[in-house]
Amino acid sequence: MPARHTMEAYVAKDDSNLFINMYAAFYHDLDAYRTLLQDSDAINWAQTFYILGHQDGILEASQDAAATKQVEFSPSSYFTYLNPDPNKMRTRQLDPSLRLSTLDSSHVDLLNEKWPYGGSEQSRRYLATLVRSFPNRCILDGNGLLISWGLFDPFGALAHGYTLPEYRGHGYMTAVSKVLSMHVHASGYPVYGNVALDNVHMQNINERWGSQRLSPLCHFIYHAPKTATINI
Repeated sequence: MPARHTMEAYVAKDDSNLFINMYAAFYHDLDAYRTLLQDSDAINWAQTFYILGHQDGILEASQDAAATKQVEFSPSSYFTYLNPDPNKMRTRQLDPSLRLSTLDSSHVDLLNEKWPYGGSEQSRRYLATLVRSFPNRCILDGNGLLISWGLFDPFGALAHGYTLPEYRGHGYMTAVSKVLSMHVHASGYPVYGNVALDNVHMQNINERWGSQRLSPLCHFIYHAPKTATINI
């Protein structure tokens, strides 16, 4: 059944906020899922929102429901990579002037600036919630300035990884991802992430990390009222 995630009470009622209006689809019976989409009040179709899931039939069911409800339908598909043992990730020795740390509220503006879907107040609140509520790690330079980071999204996926362009090529993202992944793995959670189908560079990185590509694709399905615009 879809499970709704509302991360901050003061934005949960914003029907246009795609960063808050999220659903995850898990089911054994596709017909039951279709019925839940079409004939129940489990989803607020007046909102702009997205549904995430790996199950067979989720695209077709969502497209049919969108046609019935007369809302927009815009899917994106991703490879999902699962890392069974992040301890085996090979990393370089960090320069002694650098240090591993965790993100805090002072870093949110930079995250919002560098994230491809950032730049708005809604995205800033979303990232602030992730920094406050989900595992993360980062690398700071000798002056304490942020140069590389990674954090988890509301679905428990390793995401939002970034290294400033002038610091790339030194293995900083791998170092951040390993420390963060080992922390989550030690707590009993799966270490996984979603990679765009055309992002060959990140696919190769995941393979070097020892991650395994899962056979089902992960689908992000965006819906919005006909009068709204999907902005992400």
